[in-house]
Amino acid sequence: MSSNSSAAAALQLCYENVNGSCVKTPYSPGPRLILYTVFGLGAVLAVFGNLLVMTSILHFRQLHSPTYFLVASLAAADFLVGVTLMPFSMVRSIESCWYFGDKFCTFHTCCDVAFCYSSLFHLCCISIDRYIAVTDPLAYPTKFTGSVSGVCISISWILPLVYSAAVFYTGVYDDGLEELSKALNCVGGCQVVVNQNWVLIDFLSFFIPTLVMVILYSNIFLVARQQAKKIENISSKTESSSESYKARVAKRERKAAKTLGFTVITFMISWLPYSVDSLIDAFMGFITPTYIYEICVWCAYYNSAMNPLIYALFYPWFKKAIKVIVSGQVFKNSSANMNLFTEQI
Repeated sequence: MSSNSSAAAALQLCYENVNGSCVKTPYSPGPRLILYTVFGLGAVLAVFGNLLVMTSILHFRQLHSPTYFLVASLAAADFLVGVTLMPFSMVRSIESCWYFGDKFCTFHTCCDVAFCYSSLFHLCCISIDRYIAVTDPLAYPTKFTGSVSGVCISISWILPLVYSAAVFYTGVYDDGLEELSKALNCVGGCQVVVNQNWVLIDFLSFFIPTLVMVILYSNIFLVARQQAKKIENISSKTESSSESYKARVAKRERKAAKTLGFTVITFMISWLPYSVDSLIDAFMGFITPTYIYEICVWCAYYNSAMNPLIYALFYPWFKKAIKVIVSGQVFKNSSANMNLFTEQI
């Protein structure tokens, strides 16, 4: 009898005085501190890193191009992940309780799906942009214009937002799983159970754009190798000014394509475990342990913090822009016209 009472006393609930409260399984103080540090650092990097990317592109006129506007819009999606998703998921993951209410749980889930697909669609548009830029660099300015970039940005935001709102605010995502959903969603929980049909649609919505990006970047790198060989042949002969210009334009576009290709690879590595796990889980009866699910989720979230680090490593203009912004020179009237590129063409 005493053992049962002590077990009941040891049992922690998310809401002690509420019937149907979820059971709380918090970490011990040491791991708890480490997790808050790791997850908090990811949120800070996602917020301030992407804020720097957006500020750089919108402030410096030299970066006002269709490609960089796509990159700025992608940074906006990653910024919103850091603001609206990561802090609340951090508390849920570490405390094992959702303290922010049912309505915000639905909103949080809706944003989670919307910003994921927004990032994916932005990257798909960027891969199309880079494909045109590398395969036909001289005609590129007339093919991928500011208006085309604007259409891509609009589609990359509107479609994911409409899709996620339609799925999660209408409640169709758990058709046929109502009993399981009620059993899992105790007070203090925010677990969304999605049926097999919608999980399959989600996976295909992730897989098809990803496949398109893989095909495009594979072609980009094949063309880049051919261009590099041509440039070697040209440099060994008497080089005309027009051929020299073409070579320098091609080199610049290839370099940009490589950097953005690395961004795509990082996105795939970050989101693939979560996408595969969701697919397997739906068809295997939701057997994934909580800690595996949380690892997959945070791998995906951390992608939003990785992109600014990639730009900082590979883009000299971004390093220069950060120095100008952090030092306060950005407030000078002349800073918007500053030259951020060391190479001229």
